[in-house]
Amino acid sequence: MRLDKYLKVSRIIKRRTVANEACDAGRVTVNGKQARASYDVKIGDIIEVSIGAHPIKAEITSINEYAKKDEAGLMYKIISD
Repeated sequence: MRLDKYLKVSRIIKRRTVANEACDAGRVTVNGKQARASYDVKIGDIIEVSIGAHPIKAEITSINEYAKKDEAGLMYKIISD
């Protein structure tokens, strides 16, 4: 699954266009490297999103094409530094 779609489906970012723009601006890293919106995410990848005052660092635990609101939080695990 594409990174921008994953960010939207998992509800880390609310809209796919915003996720796409964040990737283009270099605000999203995967495994410590800046990632493009077309990056193919895999289970176990570490995503860091720095939008707003609270950056998010999460590990991908599952990949679903569609997720209901209560299932979206199960797609990743928040990692605290």
